[in-house]
Amino acid sequence: MATPLFLLAPPRSYTSLINAMVGQHPQAFGLPELNLFNIKKIKDLWRPVSHEIGGDSNRRHGLLRTVAEVYAGEQTPATITMALHWAAVREDMPTEDVYHELVDKIDPLITVEKSPAYTISMKRLTRIFETFPDARFIHLVRHPIPQSKSVKNLNDGIFAFFFNAFEFEDNRLIVDPQIIWHDININILNFLDMVPMDQQIRMRGEDFMEYPEENLAVICRWLKIRDDDEAIELMLHPEQSPFACFGPINALFGNDPNFLRGPVFRRHSPNVPTLDEPLPWRSDGKGLRSEVVELAQEFGYM
Repeated sequence: MATPLFLLAPPRSYTSLINAMVGQHPQAFGLPELNLFNIKKIKDLWRPVSHEIGGDSNRRHGLLRTVAEVYAGEQTPATITMALHWAAVREDMPTEDVYHELVDKIDPLITVEKSPAYTISMKRLTRIFETFPDARFIHLVRHPIPQSKSVKNLNDGIFAFFFNAFEFEDNRLIVDPQIIWHDININILNFLDMVPMDQQIRMRGEDFMEYPEENLAVICRWLKIRDDDEAIELMLHPEQSPFACFGPINALFGNDPNFLRGPVFRRHSPNVPTLDEPLPWRSDGKGLRSEVVELAQEFGYM
């Protein structure tokens, strides 16, 4: 059985794009967000969990679209209905077993997935490793200032509220998304401490955007799959993924809507600010916290 690959990163860290790119390799299969390690049984995807990140009905769209594509070869309202029946038959199965079934079905291709909600909980991350002890992990990092700014702008900063990314100062409540950047990356690092070094790799998203061929080749060699020009060229076209668009009306999402609206890769040199700049989402002129600066420096930011 091919060993799955998981991308681990805080939200807004290029994960949707890079997941789709790696998944376009001829020996891989890029998945939408399955969210299976957030729950114990399939039927839990249909239970209201509004207190959790990704706790609305959209969280099951990725699974339904995957089942439709893998078992029927297309995503239509009819095949999504088929996927609903598929899930109903398995409603009491542990999600680990369901994930194994999908990986077996897709084999010999390598499944590639990123579900951001995995990274908010060590318990969820540990379940991945217990289910797939040979799994490989890409820790994808992005500079804390543009990543935090993007999180702050995402749905009016709702992710920050779910994550309790607040600071109290002078009887004021300040939403500060750098807390998310720090705490999720710490979760990932703590988890990867238990993963053998040859099963993990860290990459900076900004480097990937500027030098995609070189970074894709690094991933290919690490995975021991083809790294020839033809394979790399296929990976430069994430828009060709069957999941790089909105789905049928009964399963529209499964990924970041911004990515679904514009999944084409555009090579560019992202703005990488210095770590001592004032934060654009704060009106008090404060900069990054010392623990955020220290961790960012560990990732190679200056």
